[in-house]
Amino acid sequence: MKEVAILRLGHRPQRDQRVTTHVGLTARALGATGMYLSSNDTGIVKSILDVGERWGGNFFVENDVGWHSCIRRWKEAGGTVVHLTMFGLNLPDVEEEILSRDKILIVVGAEKVPGEVYHLADFNVAVSNQPHSEISSMAIFLDHLMGKDALVQKFPNAQVRVVPCKEGKLVEEIRPEE
Repeated sequence: MKEVAILRLGHRPQRDQRVTTHVGLTARALGATGMYLSSNDTGIVKSILDVGERWGGNFFVENDVGWHSCIRRWKEAGGTVVHLTMFGLNLPDVEEEILSRDKILIVVGAEKVPGEVYHLADFNVAVSNQPHSEISSMAIFLDHLMGKDALVQKFPNAQVRVVPCKEGKLVEEIRPEE
């Protein structure tokens, strides 16, 4: 099982709350183990952890993390750092090498990413060489990295779950013994 976490850079609490929340929720839904937030926004942390409490899983969120030390510690622990940027190498060209790694920190930015990140990353990866959202690039990257199993994973300790159906919406409460 891969250990995959997200490092969210440049979150501006007054502007990026919705996007950063969606970065965390998308990462959680597609199999990442947690997110490091390089800014101080306890509202984001609470929002994502509240979803995890109700929908299950073991996703962590660390608030107000120094991005440089986070990257350094990750690499010292034998991990690989993948920075998602439209200026990187195209995903298909490096995908096989990245897939062989078991401990991956995915770096996604909000505002301008410090140039040093490009040098610290083991891979600067472009999902597309066109401007688009960090949420979409991370989702596509995680889909490639985690495979189709991430789309049907079970989340332990969930209180609710969606029952797939052709029409309508069905959410059911889960009894603790299930």
